[in-house]
Amino acid sequence: MPVILRVGLTGGIAAGKSTVAGLLTQLGAAVIDADTVAHDVVSPQGPAFDAVIARFGRRILDADGHIDRSILGGIVFADPGALEDLNAIVHPCVRAEAAARMSELESVGFGVAVLDAALLVETGMYRDLDRLVVVRCDPQSQIRRLVLRGLTRREAEMRLAAQAPIERKVAVADYLIDTSGSLDDTRRDADRVWRELLADQERRG
Repeated sequence: MPVILRVGLTGGIAAGKSTVAGLLTQLGAAVIDADTVAHDVVSPQGPAFDAVIARFGRRILDADGHIDRSILGGIVFADPGALEDLNAIVHPCVRAEAAARMSELESVGFGVAVLDAALLVETGMYRDLDRLVVVRCDPQSQIRRLVLRGLTRREAEMRLAAQAPIERKVAVADYLIDTSGSLDDTRRDADRVWRELLADQERRG
């Protein structure tokens, strides 16, 4: 069985990371969405649910008893300490679950698995992986994209300011994809990175 290449995909908010993840999926990568994993671990049956409720209270629950992510997001993005507390609860659970899912992909023969996660560098999780792809674009494009998603400009600026500088991610990247240009430009970059990842995986196998 070939040894799987564990690849991290990260970038700033609204930088185009999801677009790149979609392109890599089309090319044949098995992509694990850390946001989906995070949703699973804070579900009522998930390993982080009780600790999140203990920290933030039942005010963050919706009528069905699930965590309302919009309420929780409004709290933590306005309070760096609260965001740090949430990350300390959720990230170890996400890390363990992502590793389990990658092992499952390896067991069925996938050669390249991509973990799509915003905080790979901030949490140190990128060190668990073999390669790191960082997606970036200019800050004004990020703000514009967030406004198109329904945030006010002030809310968009707050979300951007709450994140670590993109230079911190770029400094540890193996590959960089800049999405400031056209979609065709991004697609060409994704194709290039994918070919290099396949070559790397074949060498390891």
